[in-house]
Amino acid sequence: MAALYGQEGDAVERRVTELLDVFELTHWKDELVEAYSHGMRQKLIISSALIHRPQCIVVDEPMVGLDPKAARLLKDIFRQFVARGGTVLMSTHTLEVAEAMCDRVAILQHGRIVAEGTVNDLRQQHRAGDASLEELFLKLTGGAQVRDLVEVLGADGDRAA
Repeated sequence: MAALYGQEGDAVERRVTELLDVFELTHWKDELVEAYSHGMRQKLIISSALIHRPQCIVVDEPMVGLDPKAARLLKDIFRQFVARGGTVLMSTHTLEVAEAMCDRVAILQHGRIVAEGTVNDLRQQHRAGDASLEELFLKLTGGAQVRDLVEVLGADGDRAA
């Protein structure tokens, strides 16, 4: 990956060693990627994205497949990256992760942005009090109807029991 960005030599080798160590992949460095678990592959992909010290990282569902320790590490890496002036553009369906990690969010429905801003901005704009990002998402995308259906189905299940 480093070579794709025109980077070679001792500095790259040091960076590879550093990233493998950070993501606890050092013992697997001589193995084929096919032998890696899903989480290990995810760590390798993130390492590949960081190898050339980019200014912007675009990730899709970066926490999927990661164990809690690796997920926390990745969150810390992203926070540090942003604190140093970098940008992370993350797509995720895990709204708890988005709420905890993102300075700004955009809610998409059918490929269109229906809301954007900080979570607090969205709460104020949509008079949602202290609603979670998940609650905001459901309110803005019509998902509350699904929640009502689940409640009805749960009530029927209680009577049948």
